[in-house]
Amino acid sequence: MTEIKSTQAIPAAGPSRPTVSPADLALKLLQPMQGLLAAGESAEAEVISIKEALQNFQMTLRLTLNSGRQATIETTSPKAAPPGAALLITAVSDSRLIASLQPNNRQPQSSIDLAQLPTGSVVQGKVTASQQTQQDGKLLFKVVITLLNSPLAGQKLNVESAMPLAPGSLITTRVQGDQSLVFMPLSGRLDQLMLGQQLTAQHSRQGSIEGLLTALAPSAALPEQLRGAAERLLGLVPDMQQLGDAKALAQALARSGVFLEGNLLRGEASDLPSDMKATLLRLIAQLPGLPGGGALAAAQAGASLGQALPAFARNALGALGQPNPRQLAQNFPLSSRLLPNADEEPDLELMLKLAAAAVSRLQTHQLSSLAQTQTSPDGTQVTTWQLEVPMRDQRDIVPLQVKFQREDEPQQNRKEKPETLWKVELAFDVAPLGPLQVQAQLLQGSLSSQIWAERSGTAELISAELEHLRQRLVTAGLNVGELACRQGTPPQGPRTSLDQRFVDETA
Repeated sequence: MTEIKSTQAIPAAGPSRPTVSPADLALKLLQPMQGLLAAGESAEAEVISIKEALQNFQMTLRLTLNSGRQATIETTSPKAAPPGAALLITAVSDSRLIASLQPNNRQPQSSIDLAQLPTGSVVQGKVTASQQTQQDGKLLFKVVITLLNSPLAGQKLNVESAMPLAPGSLITTRVQGDQSLVFMPLSGRLDQLMLGQQLTAQHSRQGSIEGLLTALAPSAALPEQLRGAAERLLGLVPDMQQLGDAKALAQALARSGVFLEGNLLRGEASDLPSDMKATLLRLIAQLPGLPGGGALAAAQAGASLGQALPAFARNALGALGQPNPRQLAQNFPLSSRLLPNADEEPDLELMLKLAAAAVSRLQTHQLSSLAQTQTSPDGTQVTTWQLEVPMRDQRDIVPLQVKFQREDEPQQNRKEKPETLWKVELAFDVAPLGPLQVQAQLLQGSLSSQIWAERSGTAELISAELEHLRQRLVTAGLNVGELACRQGTPPQGPRTSLDQRFVDETA
């Protein structure tokens, strides 16, 4: 891949030369055809590159024969065809050709349809043709890009660039409102690649924090040096009833650990003692030094930290994941995966594994948030926050998984008051109700909701309470749309409507 470092916008360009009329372009081969085409035979061709000589133009053409075979030939002509032009050539002899332009719908386009490629869209393409020219005494390169993604995949686009782009180069650009394209540097694309790789790796290592908290709960049985760290971690777990208060819920979300790197980058370290991820990392660092930890535990701690923290600050960066990781990122909620032998009497080695798995789970939420933060094909900006808050339900630890999504309408469609759609998803498993998933969406003060219960009795119970929920939401000042409860689990893929009940609706 050719590295593109420039961030200069490249506007759509017109043809670099006056369009030649059909059957008006005589070509002379620099080398004989060697049997590619017999006299009178025709083939399709594409102009790959053009070089201006003293008396004529040297053009490189890519032929596509009727058999599907492709070949590259070098020709000269007194006139130039536009870079990337689609031609129909006919052999006159073994060294001479006649070329005519294909219809306009086969030619590269010189403008961007913002309805199909909205502002902010990320476009990937391959350079298929290039021509060096001069404009106002400066070098200018007119190139043709074949789009590889987006609704216009396969189409060709004329662009101008201040830097050379060799045919065959792969580039990634972002569409601007003035129909120009801005190159995305290679470093940004490497962040995307790293994001996908780390998401896949962290997802395979993650495990529910429930196992670690359960193992740490009988703190009297822990070594004295570990007791303080365990009590600090357990002290961060709120009671489920407390989360009915809006301030307590906001505090629990802020302390969940997913904002640790962002706070550090902003120099905000005052909340570190109450951050779940920071506390987990301190626990991991402390375990190997305890009596009974030994060299094995120390080595495992190093490996665990290396796996759980692949690139500490990188988790605050990045963009879209690759296709498979992106699909992985949309899997919500994360499974309540427990490590093998997690039900055995916990020792230091097992606690170390449980703590590393809990950090990987937090990082899976962080990386999933990044992978789902994107500009959709219609220009909608989607921002995602995915996190997890462990709750205390009497003696049980219940992980509450939360996903917030904010969707801002495309800039070109915005009115005086921009419309923002908020989506919330919750997932938890609390006795005696069993596994529950809640989906809610809020738009212009109107709320709709679907609740999914895996147990039939729970679904019936919630359905009977929906009218009471509607009344409380109306009292809170909301317009309430659809409220429904279904048995089972939500279908994977695009969501419809959403909301909450068992975390208080006023929170």
